[in-house]
Amino acid sequence: MSASPVQTGGGTTTVRRVPGGGINEAAGRGRVGRAATTASPPPAAGPAPGTVAALLERGTAFAEAWAPTAARVLLGLVLAWFGYHELVDPLLWTGYVHVLPATSHVAEVLVLAHGWLLVLVAVALVAGIAPRLAAAVAVLLMTEIVISLIATGGLSDLVLRDVGVLGLAISLTGSKRQRLLLRR
Repeated sequence: MSASPVQTGGGTTTVRRVPGGGINEAAGRGRVGRAATTASPPPAAGPAPGTVAALLERGTAFAEAWAPTAARVLLGLVLAWFGYHELVDPLLWTGYVHVLPATSHVAEVLVLAHGWLLVLVAVALVAGIAPRLAAAVAVLLMTEIVISLIATGGLSDLVLRDVGVLGLAISLTGSKRQRLLLRR
């Protein structure tokens, strides 16, 4: 007597050959006959379409596929916002250059350079140009910002906000799956 799996109707049934050429299903039903006519139903491919579970599964798959892209674009928008404001009114930001007097022309030039760097990294992130490298540069910029904020004012709500942005940038440096906003 030998046992072997048999494919029937999408499912698999293990059967034993019995003397006389009959087949006995291994499931213990004890039927002896010429062929196994019943099979286990095929495994479910997922929740039934239109159900809440199916919608949640589709939403989760969509979020998983697009989360790195959304994070990249949102980080880029935050960096662009602050870079723009540093470029438009650098004197408002010179107080954060704690190694120089706020009225120093050198502090103003450093704020302008910092603003251009923020805008450049923001464009790279939003456009998806070398996103992991751009995120790594954003990590360096955000680390510098957090250290500067702590040095000038100690722990504050601004520091904690920027630590969150730093965490976002760190998470993007390891994200291998990046999608472009527009497909060709």
